[in-house]
Amino acid sequence: MDDRSGGDSATGEGGAGTQPDMTPRWHAERSPDRAAIVMASSGEVVTYAQLEERSIRLARALRQRGLEVGGHLAILMENNREYLEIAWAAQRSGLYYTPINRHLKAAEVQYILDDCGATALVSSGAMADVVAGLDLSGITTRICAAGELPGFEDYRAILRDSSAEPLGSAECEGRDMLYSSGTTGAPKGIRKPLPATALGDPESGPVLIARGLLMSGISDGAVYLSPAPLYHAAPLVFSMSWHRLGATVVVMERFDALECLELIERHRVTHAQMVPTMFIRMLRLPEDVRERYDLSSLVDVTHAAAPCPVPVKRQMLDWWGPIISEYYSGTEDIGSTHISAEEWLSHPGSVGRPLQECHIVDEDGADLPPGGVGVVYFAGGRGSEYHHDPAKTAAATHPKGWRTLGDMGYLDPEGYLYLTDRQSHMIISGGVNIYPQEAENVLASHPSVADVAVIGVPDAEMGESVKAVVQLVDQSSAGPDAAATLIAACHAELAAYKCPRTVDFVTELPRDPNGKLYKRRLREQYWEGHANLVI
Repeated sequence: MDDRSGGDSATGEGGAGTQPDMTPRWHAERSPDRAAIVMASSGEVVTYAQLEERSIRLARALRQRGLEVGGHLAILMENNREYLEIAWAAQRSGLYYTPINRHLKAAEVQYILDDCGATALVSSGAMADVVAGLDLSGITTRICAAGELPGFEDYRAILRDSSAEPLGSAECEGRDMLYSSGTTGAPKGIRKPLPATALGDPESGPVLIARGLLMSGISDGAVYLSPAPLYHAAPLVFSMSWHRLGATVVVMERFDALECLELIERHRVTHAQMVPTMFIRMLRLPEDVRERYDLSSLVDVTHAAAPCPVPVKRQMLDWWGPIISEYYSGTEDIGSTHISAEEWLSHPGSVGRPLQECHIVDEDGADLPPGGVGVVYFAGGRGSEYHHDPAKTAAATHPKGWRTLGDMGYLDPEGYLYLTDRQSHMIISGGVNIYPQEAENVLASHPSVADVAVIGVPDAEMGESVKAVVQLVDQSSAGPDAAATLIAACHAELAAYKCPRTVDFVTELPRDPNGKLYKRRLREQYWEGHANLVI
């Protein structure tokens, strides 16, 4: 079945220049029955007319409950049909909205709720166990979008009782506010200026992001596959940007390699964004299974979030052709790069040419020549700050005003950027950022642990996996039982993806006399010979 229903896209009726504003409203008026959202497994469909009406009704309800422009709403849910409806309600209400990782434990969710200052929370029955452990005394608006939650209003009842009359002049652009790990291991909110301009204003940040997608050659009938959790920055921002362009967004409830190929064929997917782990899982399918699917509809597939091993990228290009592009960026909007398939084949391993002025600097902050490895800084970019953490904001800023995501790399003589390491030793597993200090803090407090370091080690599927290297108080107790006990201790306090998958025991960790841990030396022992992981 092809769920695309005809009608105009952002480039219809003479091209993108004829579109007065980049909003779902424009498409709802012209192609009301076109599918805006298709849920991959359940098959639920939300048309543009439904997306427009539901997001208006919820926006009005939020206003009635006291959320004015600049107010804050948090979303704690699995990928479901309602997720993007709710995000659009916040976006058109001029709100800040914070998607929260659904795999976090109650204490981790509580920290984000308290830090961001949200007064509204939208969740689902699937999150009942986590929600039960939250102190919601500061949350005055509580909505359950799917299923039931004690003390939460029913989403469908709210929609039924709210007006579908457009907000008119009260409608304005909001902004997502996502969280990433900070220098202390606690998540840090990335706060950007609120546009608070008319919805679809051509100079607002969200619209400029959507316009950037036009570079990939959008045409009528575009279908975008979103295979990742919507609580991450790129899946959420890209899905909403594609709505501004009139595309059908196919949302996978969870990634499955075989289902991904089936969805591309069934919905005639034209565009997608993935992470390298997804490539690896699809490549591991038997060749006769992979060749069973018609993927000829694909026009552009982009990937980011984690380094892609060169052999994996080559295999994907051999399979899907030169349609796989790559970018490097961050939620902070500090800077970015882009590289096409053709460019990458000439510069394997590069993440592309910087789209802003880029500097590679040494430990003293001085510019390095081509080939010199240092910290990657960008000049310009959009404004952002780390919420409640001016020290982290300052630490990411060069004396000349350039800013960094904390990555190490070098520029070749042609200006292509290559990343070599992460200054902060952030672990990226399957495209997900993991700050090791959170697990280190748990393990360091365990009575059997004398010293600990948590690092990312090579993983052929995930890119990196989390490993704890532990010095025990009683070193004679080292073994599988001790490892299992420590891993269980982490699972009791942290989301599963943050926990070590394995534990190695050592007699002593590499520290200098002042106590500084030489984590790079520790990592090198595991990464030697793994510059390019192979399947």
